Amino acid sequence: MAKVLVTGSAGFIGGYVVEELLSRGYQVVGLDNYSKYGPVTRGYDSHPGYRFVEGDARDADLVCELLEGCEHFIAGAALIGGISYFHAYAYDLLATNERIMASSCDAAIKAHRAGTLRKMTYMSSSMVFESTTRWPSKEGDERAVPPPLSSYGFQKLAVEYFAKAAWDQYRLPYTIVRPFNCVGVGEGRALGEVEVLSGNVKLAMSHVVPDLVQKIVKGQDPLHILGSGEQVRHYTYGGDLAKGIVTAMESERARNEDFNISTAESTTVMKLAEVIWRKIKGPDVPLRVVSDDPYEHDVQMRVPDCAKAREVLGFEAATSLDEMLDVVIPWVTEAVKGGRL
Repeated sequence: MAKVLVTGSAGFIGGYVVEELLSRGYQVVGLDNYSKYGPVTRGYDSHPGYRFVEGDARDADLVCELLEGCEHFIAGAALIGGISYFHAYAYDLLATNERIMASSCDAAIKAHRAGTLRKMTYMSSSMVFESTTRWPSKEGDERAVPPPLSSYGFQKLAVEYFAKAAWDQYRLPYTIVRPFNCVGVGEGRALGEVEVLSGNVKLAMSHVVPDLVQKIVKGQDPLHILGSGEQVRHYTYGGDLAKGIVTAMESERARNEDFNISTAESTTVMKLAEVIWRKIKGPDVPLRVVSDDPYEHDVQMRVPDCAKAREVLGFEAATSLDEMLDVVIPWVTEAVKGGRL
């Protein structure tokens, strides 16, 4: 089977992507510098189709070397975190990720010229729609609505400009994928995570699902949430995101196209809190909530249009919120007991 390079392979979404590629029979080369979580162990580490290299995606020569023989390149390496990252690392998110993307594109352009690399798949983000007033957000809206206000959202929009510019000048084919609100297992507390108290409990990775689960498991009552709880999100299982990303990578119809990769189900943060509370506490314990001051860049509505992925790729996220929480809650509970959260 074809060989694929995945940068950021030790990351949260990257791990799901590697699993999906291996399940489809690809040979996979993973690159990661372990800067976020430190060394991690994955179930596929010993898979005969997988080769891992510890290194930095800003090293264009290394990326170029690893692209030898690869038909596809999924560019997932990035400095990324939850909402607290947007404020604590506003400059680093912009500067580091720009350097990663420039080096990745430089290497990909060389590999494409050499005749091996067929296409580059870029990992963008739902945050390109940060400033929109149009819902659901359709592919193409990112260039018609005001630009993102956060440096992270702005940089992810820049990723899409890299993709289109590399095609315009060097004819490097691309596909852009925008994951929405990944939920899954395997995520730990980041090495550089800013310690922020939410009530009497530290935020867990600044991502709402593990944050709420660990607060409830640790006995927080009343439960602290950021903002009003009316924020709307589309929580999408990591395995579904990986299926959508790899399907987009494979598809000839996805050449030079962009896709929202997401569940079609809208959920407010308050509804999410209620569902998690009932799953952990049961139906008889009343939920009490305290609203903490929200972060500046806490987007109130993040709602994708999923029609293009369904019609062009035949992709739909199939895992319900209940199903993904039944996987994630036990994992986070064990992480709390083990002192990892």
